[in-house]
Amino acid sequence: MKLTTFAAVMLTAWASWASAQDLKDITLPTPRMEGGKPLMQALKERQSQRAYSDKKLPPQQLADLLWAANGINRASTGMRTAPSTMNWQEIEVYAVLEEGTFLYDPKANSLKGVVKGDLRKLTGLQDFAATAPLNLVLVADMSKTKGISGPELDAYVFADAGFVSQNVYLFCASEGLATVVRGLLDKKALAEAMKLPAGKKIIFAQTVGYPADVK
Repeated sequence: MKLTTFAAVMLTAWASWASAQDLKDITLPTPRMEGGKPLMQALKERQSQRAYSDKKLPPQQLADLLWAANGINRASTGMRTAPSTMNWQEIEVYAVLEEGTFLYDPKANSLKGVVKGDLRKLTGLQDFAATAPLNLVLVADMSKTKGISGPELDAYVFADAGFVSQNVYLFCASEGLATVVRGLLDKKALAEAMKLPAGKKIIFAQTVGYPADVK
């Protein structure tokens, strides 16, 4: 490796490390795994919404949401609330908040600081993405996708992300929250801002918050 190339790699790595140094990890409350609306009622009320209050989700509700999205529901095996092809568990959930971007760690039940600063406006081209309290970014770690390649691989990865997204929809319907999944975003710009390595691919973004009339 040439010295200039090595220096560039080291500078990128240092910048990524430094960007998260002032962004503390967040230990989430234990998710509540009981209660909520009956499934059929949640399905009836499931919908996409595009107008949001700026009211933030409390920590308990955030913890419950992330667990519902893709948390561990069988501790003995590490299996998730969302299925995945060949149990790859390749879909990662990032939480983009006003104070920074975090990676959901279902094993530790925590949010790991990734990038300090407000990246919400990069999660979508619609105005509401920049002001809603939370945007989830569903990212596929392609290094975990073994045994399948080509267009078939893309189909499986998008399906796996879709399962996570639907879990979010049902949770939001049960909790009276608003949400919408979105593919309309500059994935390259967001990936660069999130400092994602080359092997990780943004699939969808999904806005979550209270409906616009909630103060």
